[in-house]
Amino acid sequence: MPELPEVETIVRSLAPKLVGKRVLAATFFAPRVMRGAPEPVLAGHDVFEVTRHGKHILLRFDHGTLAIHLGMTGKLLIDGETTPYLRAEIVLDGFRLLFDDIRQFGRMAWSHSLPERVARLGPDPLEIPAPAFAERLRGKRGRLKSLLLNQAFIRGLGNIYVDEVLHRAGIHPLAVAERLSRMRALALHGEIVAVLEEAIAYGGSSISDYVDAAGQKGSFQDLHRVYGREGEPCQSCGRPIIRIVVGQRGTHFCPKCQRM
Repeated sequence: MPELPEVETIVRSLAPKLVGKRVLAATFFAPRVMRGAPEPVLAGHDVFEVTRHGKHILLRFDHGTLAIHLGMTGKLLIDGETTPYLRAEIVLDGFRLLFDDIRQFGRMAWSHSLPERVARLGPDPLEIPAPAFAERLRGKRGRLKSLLLNQAFIRGLGNIYVDEVLHRAGIHPLAVAERLSRMRALALHGEIVAVLEEAIAYGGSSISDYVDAAGQKGSFQDLHRVYGREGEPCQSCGRPIIRIVVGQRGTHFCPKCQRM
């Protein structure tokens, strides 16, 4: 599933093309993707902003916002190839924006501002100050891996980047959040920002289906230190990376560098 760096990369590739352009026609082919939300009337309206909210892509118009979550296999492509998995087509002056999704786990929602479930998400890890992040950890009794995946706690992080961040911070994924010292909490925030910014610079991680709006893959997967590297030597100490399951999610870490 595309996470914050992948979604940010898509937004950055979409914005220069879409902002200021008028929609000539829009067709939504998959009611399952809209999931009961009203189908927006976009024809005749201009796109005035393309932004990210966690893992959601927001297309803002003068009369509302189209929030797009890519799910597992969703793609937003400018003038991409039309496939049997086309779920929506937005025609603008000179090009088409296609939403392609094989498994239909992606979703779209139309509202006058932000859809309620999107508005309820936690703060953005690239926007929350380190002291505020450390304060949010206080009193949280859950395992740190599960907490960082909780979009109500902080929005945008997923399995890939939580594993990578915890390794760089030297924190075990089963560590209890409230037991983390303030100093380590501040350091964790610093690693979150550093990993996300580095991943964005490399266009995100292309593990399976992810590509940006131009159909280009990211390359940050080449720099992963633990994710997907079970049995391979840790780049810091040489011990084999191991995989466990935390909150039903496969979790990769180094047992020497990330002790409890």
